[in-house]
Amino acid sequence: MTMDQPTLSPDPDQAARDAAQAFDSRFHAAMAPLWGGLSPISLALATTDWALHLATQPAQAALLAARAQQGVWQWWGDTLGQTPPDSPDPRFRHPGWRAWPWAPVVQAWHAAERWWDQATALRGMSAHHQEMARFFARQWLDMLSPANAGLANPEVLQRTAQRLGGNLLDGAAHALDDWRVAQGLAPLQPPTAQYRPGIEVAVTPGRVVHRNHLTELIQFLPLTASVQAEPVFIVPSWIMKYYILDLSPHNSMVRWLTEQGHTVYILSWRNPDESDALLDLHDYLEQGVLDNLAAIGRLCGGQPVHAAGYCLGGTLLSIAAAALARPGGVDGGAALPPLASVSLLAAETDFAEPGEMGVLIDESQVALIEDMMAQRGFLSGRQMAGSFAYLHSRELIWSHRMRALWLGEPDQPNDLMAWNADTTRMPAVMHSEYLRRCYLRNELAEGRFPVQGRPVSLGDIRQPIFVVGTEQDHVSPWKSVYKIHRLTDGELSFVLTNAGHNAGIVSEPGHPRRRHALRLRRPGDAWVDPEHWADGAERREGSWWPTWHAWLTAHGSGHRVKARTPPAQAVLADAPGTYVHQCHAD
Repeated sequence: MTMDQPTLSPDPDQAARDAAQAFDSRFHAAMAPLWGGLSPISLALATTDWALHLATQPAQAALLAARAQQGVWQWWGDTLGQTPPDSPDPRFRHPGWRAWPWAPVVQAWHAAERWWDQATALRGMSAHHQEMARFFARQWLDMLSPANAGLANPEVLQRTAQRLGGNLLDGAAHALDDWRVAQGLAPLQPPTAQYRPGIEVAVTPGRVVHRNHLTELIQFLPLTASVQAEPVFIVPSWIMKYYILDLSPHNSMVRWLTEQGHTVYILSWRNPDESDALLDLHDYLEQGVLDNLAAIGRLCGGQPVHAAGYCLGGTLLSIAAAALARPGGVDGGAALPPLASVSLLAAETDFAEPGEMGVLIDESQVALIEDMMAQRGFLSGRQMAGSFAYLHSRELIWSHRMRALWLGEPDQPNDLMAWNADTTRMPAVMHSEYLRRCYLRNELAEGRFPVQGRPVSLGDIRQPIFVVGTEQDHVSPWKSVYKIHRLTDGELSFVLTNAGHNAGIVSEPGHPRRRHALRLRRPGDAWVDPEHWADGAERREGSWWPTWHAWLTAHGSGHRVKARTPPAQAVLADAPGTYVHQCHAD
């Protein structure tokens, strides 16, 4: 080095700052179980926001006090009535709740619910803190529900008398089994029915025809002599195993599509471990969508592909479709087959209003999640499942425990419940990037999400798009899914089906009480908000699957080819492959 060259000395304080941050990160991760995995700072900020606005709004506080007093007098008058009104809450369906002394207790509890709904909506509070305040008020009310009162629950009293306390003994056995499972031990009362991938579920015949570090690509064997020229490529969410779309034979989406004459491919995500901590969203895009799309192109002679994504898989697919559609596409894009269409099933592309999932996501909470992931290099499936259970504690915790522990009713397992317990992990870098880029900064909707160094815009997608939302979706609220209308300009068919995030998608023909509505948006059509969308929608009874099949057929070439079987040289294993069997215990 010559004398005239400047020397760069390291920041003398950087090592100290790094050490301090590392210590704080470990401290937060160690304390997280005491906080239930929730950021105490986020909770304190929301509580302070609510308390300060209540303290500085004396008229509003007086009004709330007056409403509380009015509620007490109304409750007192109702208790003197002959026939108390029925509760709409399913926890109080038992006729004992309509008798004294339980009916007045239920009415008081409902009055408290209504009062807290008003008390947590104070002018001046941030929208996020209002949501948090309302959410935690509901959590406390659900915990204090009369339905959780054990032997003071009239249904429990009746069951105990009928069974001479046998329900309590059964409940104790269920509690012991729950504890054993939590400790990694086998339950003493194993479930009567098992749902094992490749044996009871995920049994549609197929072959693994491509594999990389993150995914296995499964091609399902044809069930018709000829097939549509364009194959269907499905990208499921990386949070769970792929076989949500291949459960039992009667409700397997991939089997049904194969029976309709489609060549179906699906991704099976690998369960990451500590060595995968540095995998990021770009790795999931490259190895999940683009690499497997190239493999399908080789297997199908470059035929255009109908691409479909479910939940987070749909979000990832929309990013890939936008990157492929922009000028210049992606590196190596010339080797990829073109997309014939894009289908997004319960998948968000705009995260400005993510529903219940957004209640607990802010800068402080994401930082705590990052600290928790830093210890092992991933977010465990158990941690993710715990978050979902907390968001839906009424059904998944309190009602479940009351029925299992006090009524002595065991779970009635089914294929969907078994799949729901078969979780996968998420690498630390990828999950952090997903939370920050999508939930906190909404980069995809705002045209700032980078792919290979350049931002993508969903407005570049020119293929026809088929979008499904579900009415009772708490993971991807349908009005949030609907926002793709504002982000794209081409032909878009939007379907709204009843049921929830999983049951609305796994909605096979013949399933009772299924219905859906469909409306087409053509290029140049005026904006229609979701509240008025139904005014021009076509309503149909039954599953939306036949509607999708007809749409796929209409947006293909119309040609059929000889049924495709996986070439022998491409076969790596029989379906469901090896990645689906990776242990989910953490």
